[in-house]
Amino acid sequence: MDTILRFVIWIAFGLVIGLIARAILPGKQNIGTIPTIIVGAIGALLGGSIAFYLLKLDVSSPFTIASIISSILGAIIVLVLYCLITRKNWK
Repeated sequence: MDTILRFVIWIAFGLVIGLIARAILPGKQNIGTIPTIIVGAIGALLGGSIAFYLLKLDVSSPFTIASIISSILGAIIVLVLYCLITRKNWK
């Protein structure tokens, strides 16, 4: 049961981070809920990796300020790349 709960929390965290990234990025992005979760999850992984390996920040818990900020910045990067690759221009 513990593994299922962690998976659900991870998906919820990805959704929240993806929604925050979409809200910060100017304009409207035409993507649905599943791509938002994926963007948030990949962005959190990217941002956390950059914060940990390059900036030497402690991002071991997803609920620290460093983890949240790095996850959001990573999700913004992934969202911009997603829109450029799929040619879904935001308005």
